[in-house]
Amino acid sequence: MVSKTGKSNKRYAESEIGTIRKDCRECIRIALVYPNKYQVGMSSLGFQTVYHLLNNIEDVACERSFLPDETSSPGAGITTIESGRPISDFDVIAFSISFENDYPNLLTILYKAGIPLHSGDRGIPHPLVVAGGVACFLNPEPISSFIDCFLIGEAELMLPKFIDCLDNNISRRSLLKNIVRKVPGTYVPAFYETTYNKDGTICSFEPLLDVPDNIRRTYLEDLSRVSTRSSIITPHTTFDNTFLIETGRGCPHGCRFCSAGYVYRPPRFRSFPVIAKCLDQGVLLTDKIGLVGAAVSDFPSIKELYDYVNNKDIRISFSSLRADSLCPELISLLRRSKVKTATIAPDAGSERMRKVINKGITEEEILNAAEALVAGGIPNLKLYFMIGLPTETMDDVEAVIELCKKIKHQFLESSRIKKRIGGITVTVNSFVPKPFTPFQWVAMDDERTLKKKIKMIKDGLKRVANVRVHADIPRWAYIQAIFSRGDRKVSEILTLANKNHGNWAQTLKETPINPDFYALRERSLDELLPWDFIDHGVRKSFLKQEYKKALDGKETAPCPMKSCNVCGVCKKEG
Repeated sequence: MVSKTGKSNKRYAESEIGTIRKDCRECIRIALVYPNKYQVGMSSLGFQTVYHLLNNIEDVACERSFLPDETSSPGAGITTIESGRPISDFDVIAFSISFENDYPNLLTILYKAGIPLHSGDRGIPHPLVVAGGVACFLNPEPISSFIDCFLIGEAELMLPKFIDCLDNNISRRSLLKNIVRKVPGTYVPAFYETTYNKDGTICSFEPLLDVPDNIRRTYLEDLSRVSTRSSIITPHTTFDNTFLIETGRGCPHGCRFCSAGYVYRPPRFRSFPVIAKCLDQGVLLTDKIGLVGAAVSDFPSIKELYDYVNNKDIRISFSSLRADSLCPELISLLRRSKVKTATIAPDAGSERMRKVINKGITEEEILNAAEALVAGGIPNLKLYFMIGLPTETMDDVEAVIELCKKIKHQFLESSRIKKRIGGITVTVNSFVPKPFTPFQWVAMDDERTLKKKIKMIKDGLKRVANVRVHADIPRWAYIQAIFSRGDRKVSEILTLANKNHGNWAQTLKETPINPDFYALRERSLDELLPWDFIDHGVRKSFLKQEYKKALDGKETAPCPMKSCNVCGVCKKEG
């Protein structure tokens, strides 16, 4: 392992791990851009991984850039952290996009960088603008007007082939055709045309050239072939000086609201020797290790991990915990790591709703988990719930309040034994339907209904001691739903929002496009959806079946993580 303090903006202190910096005239220069602030972008393990992968490809020099702070001077443009060069001077601008709500920031960055917003308006002097990340895996259409090329798949397989195709001596159109031909998972929006029915739904999505009808995502079958861990450690992130390690991708539980459980199928975990090697690298730099994944507490080698770090001065944190996966070793590991707050996501208050969403945990398991965590020396709890889920009634919202009170009672009993009472933080998020999930067809609750439900929960818990309630803003959830399920027309809304300097009230009032059509409308099961051209391997018939089972309150067993023909991924991928 190579460890060094790299050249960086004076505002940031960074330790770089095994990333090869290059600055040569012959190199392909890539500006890797995260469309949010530095602190958010550097908390993204995916962003750091792409940075590391690119800089370890021969003849590639990659530098990072982020959405500038409000304090930045108006004429400063968009520059990189490493050299301070404008991103418009680079050969490629590569956006790493994790969240749909960052779509407006993408336009802000292009505008401030002096680059034409729309792909069709760019020419030879301008960099090639590409994008990847989980938001692009789901539905790239709302930003398709602004991106030359999407990479839909996992970076470890796609980036080397993409770099091999780059050639400044041919036209942009020829370059893009070459990339599509040689890099599976590449989507060039300009090579496709969408037509619409009179009611605004999509009539057809057809290629204009000899390119694939569908874009099949690429994925790494054996994660143990590579390690995914922090390439830079900095105190200026959500995870202060923490070395992040990815334990796996995907989740076997199949919660029907969660896109990660479907677009990352089949679920894959790394072998323990690979994780142990990453741990050895991390402890040379910091005593804080963060394990990352959609189902970290399901990591098959959790007991081996406990034995490995038991006598070492390491503090381990987990990105996610399931109430039914809390073994004694895991709780002991959290206590030894001086973790003060553990997070449990019941997601719904009633048993009925947890069956609808296929959560797969019972109230008894939730209560036992709360008791075990506090008894195990973790004084504080965070609870995550969603409102606005399909078939939800006000009784189900009331059940959130009642479950929180039961958890508080269990929490209090264990706290009295420990003679130390902590606090419970309840976070309430509005449900947003996501592509490639069984709920991709459902209508979202309107803002008024969501606000009513949030108020009901806050009022129901405001007199409960040591319990705090935080809720998201329904307006932003509504805007996220527009991006999540929008088609190419949504680019017009984004362009208008950029013109209005992010004033969304004005934008939604002025736009000739009806945003409710995307956020609040229930889809028919036979409708052609904007993202249907992407093939993640999961059969649409399987998602329909899961949707119908949800409406009937029936559960589905977790993915067995071995070859079967239930969802279609294993059969399609051979």
